[in-house]
Amino acid sequence: MSNDPEILRLLFQTGLEAALPDGKFDGRLPARPSGRTIVLGAGKASARMAAAFEEAWDRAGGSCEGLVVTRYNHGAKTRRIEVVEAAHPVPDQAGVDAAKRVLALAQSATADDLVVCLISGGASALLSLPAAGITLEDKQTINRALLRSGAPIGEINLVRKSLSAIKGGRLGASVGAAQLVTYLISDVPGDDPSSIGSGPTLSDIVDPETALGILHRYRVTVPDHVIAAIRANTTVAPARRSVVHMLATPKMALDAAAKQAKALGLTPMILGDAIEGEAREVARVFAGIARSVVEHAEPLGPPCVLLSGGETTVTVHGNGRGGRNAEFLLALALAVGNGSRISAIAGDTDGIDGSESNAGAWFDGSLFDEAEKRGIDLAACLENNDAYTAFEALDRLVVTGPTLTNVNDFRCILIRSA
Repeated sequence: MSNDPEILRLLFQTGLEAALPDGKFDGRLPARPSGRTIVLGAGKASARMAAAFEEAWDRAGGSCEGLVVTRYNHGAKTRRIEVVEAAHPVPDQAGVDAAKRVLALAQSATADDLVVCLISGGASALLSLPAAGITLEDKQTINRALLRSGAPIGEINLVRKSLSAIKGGRLGASVGAAQLVTYLISDVPGDDPSSIGSGPTLSDIVDPETALGILHRYRVTVPDHVIAAIRANTTVAPARRSVVHMLATPKMALDAAAKQAKALGLTPMILGDAIEGEAREVARVFAGIARSVVEHAEPLGPPCVLLSGGETTVTVHGNGRGGRNAEFLLALALAVGNGSRISAIAGDTDGIDGSESNAGAWFDGSLFDEAEKRGIDLAACLENNDAYTAFEALDRLVVTGPTLTNVNDFRCILIRSA
């Protein structure tokens, strides 16, 4: 396989497949309860997780019921677990209605019941139940502002917990004496279970003043009634009988891609699975590493691939189109310059880079020549946060559709020998 774009796409697809929940419940199932098995969940992978759990639970001789909420057009076929869809990344009324139903099901559990919770990235917006004194409109306004602010996902999720009647362990506390088993697909740097989907089943101490400090630091103005509601929304006690299993993580996707790279005769190096920071700043650092490989064969020699995951951020200043992966990639291309030895791909493993229809984008050594022929000013596109427009015009978008998983960003830099 000598075509660089083909290799890049193969490695990305390999990472995606490693992050799917299929087959990952085997060996991790709890004992069948004497009462009901109630399956609840939320996130961009929750429908696929529900289908995979049903299959494994059926093989174990169990029966179940329940409800999961996923992003619009991210559904999967299930038999007994109902799947509903709502908006992401800004919550809507469908998400509020679904959250109310999920909470009611949890509250209906008895000590004889088993509650299974399936959580993946996106659950924060999809499982949206405002705390007392806060409206859906309040949450939508704050969410939009935070998404444009450049705040890292950990801080955004902390604020979301402070605004919620269901996150931060509140869903878990509602099951009472029932056994609770949570299965997670991680989309957060560091894989902290309490941060994934803002931890609906995992109690977390959230200092209201810390949440308010985050809003102040990113210049997100909130009305007085929201400030009062945040201060009144105290932390709840953890669930009494709780077990947590991690089904898929960013590192699993990177490890699978690294194994595939070796099979292609490429030396892989994983730079990290929890990379954070401004997308264009991270790109400049990675460009320096790539140039060192080309010029000095350090920290490894070509042909090789540099793999990384995590979640970068974009502080929006322009009015263009483009998610964090497209922004990273365009900044990387500009930093490494015009050359035929370096190519790269960057994409969100959920199939949606920001709010556009693409997972990400790719480039190879022909990028600058083609941009010049088409009159595209790549530097101006980056300045205007308009990476999507540039890569779309150059036919370099990566479009997967909903992947039904979500282990955050996947980045691969391929460096050829001279």
